[in-house]
Amino acid sequence: MQLTRDVVCADIAEQLYMEPEEVAASGDLFGEGLDSVGLLTLVERWRELGAEVAFVDLAERPTLDAWWQVLSGG
Repeated sequence: MQLTRDVVCADIAEQLYMEPEEVAASGDLFGEGLDSVGLLTLVERWRELGAEVAFVDLAERPTLDAWWQVLSGG
């Protein structure tokens, strides 16, 4: 499996018990209920798919748009 924005969104939605279309691109994911354990789970999952990402890189800006920018190297 390749890491795409759709995969990232679906993974986030799974952690938040939401549907992918409910994840707002610029919404605060911690405000939506994501916690540090959930973020750590996502980081590990995405590393398994080849992403070079650190927990702190994502924790600083907890939105789908910001995370996709980090994960895609943009």
